[in-house]
Amino acid sequence: MDLLALRYFQTVARLEHVGRAAEKLRVAQPSLSRTLARLENDLGVPLFDRHGRRIRLNRFGTAFLRRVDRALAELDDARQELDDAAGLERGAVTVAAESLLVLTEPLRTFVPGHPLVDVRLSQGSGEGMAQKLRSGDVDLCVTSQPLTGNDIRSRVLLDEKVMLCVPAGHRLAGRGRVGLADLEGEPFLTTRPGYWQRALVDRLFAKAGLALHVVCEGDEAAVLFQLVDAGLGIALVPSLGLRSVTSPTVVWLDVDDPDCRRVLSVAWREDTYLSVAAQRFRDHTVEYFHAQAGPRSR
Repeated sequence: MDLLALRYFQTVARLEHVGRAAEKLRVAQPSLSRTLARLENDLGVPLFDRHGRRIRLNRFGTAFLRRVDRALAELDDARQELDDAAGLERGAVTVAAESLLVLTEPLRTFVPGHPLVDVRLSQGSGEGMAQKLRSGDVDLCVTSQPLTGNDIRSRVLLDEKVMLCVPAGHRLAGRGRVGLADLEGEPFLTTRPGYWQRALVDRLFAKAGLALHVVCEGDEAAVLFQLVDAGLGIALVPSLGLRSVTSPTVVWLDVDDPDCRRVLSVAWREDTYLSVAAQRFRDHTVEYFHAQAGPRSR
């Protein structure tokens, strides 16, 4: 049993598809299949249930994968820790976020000062990010939803009110402040379930006993403002957008509910080694948002 076989197994186990795993690993499929067969022979048990070309991780494979994930993560952490201890001026940080828009400005000030740090970004829902963090696929998550787990720690980046955006000609445009009851029956633009905007509007409407009328679901919240501008409906948008996206044909209104807020945080795992590059990016991002908070966080 060698490390290469374990990494091959880990990739196949996660994808449950030999062909896609071979493409990701950049190896020939027959070679990958032979490596898996040798590993199963060494262990004395099958790790997958095979049905024609389809494979599924069985109970032996599931138990083995947990140990393999832990072992390989420890080795990867050890290599990174040694690199950091040796003072090598390089490193990598992988970051997941619900919206990449919140990272553009911190990156603008981080990258020039750390030219040898490889920054990699991905986007996903709260649950998707949590899975990546627990599996070690990412170092940090920038999230507007709490990520649960005793091994997960976080720091608040921004605590801000969420406002209602309506077209300039809308019946509520001149109100300045609206209650939730004023919004029943209105066409809402929001994200699909799993993202914080949808969780917020669902929670607010359920608390008020109101029916939510959704006419658009998306993955990227930044697009919602443009759709409001186009007259498709109304949307809840964090007040951070007051500085970054404005339009004379869109009106921002306060929502008369103290829970209409979002708390943006950066999260990481406490039970694994966090590279110096990841620590620096985390701390830089915290410092950036705290310096920029000003009136937007109130």
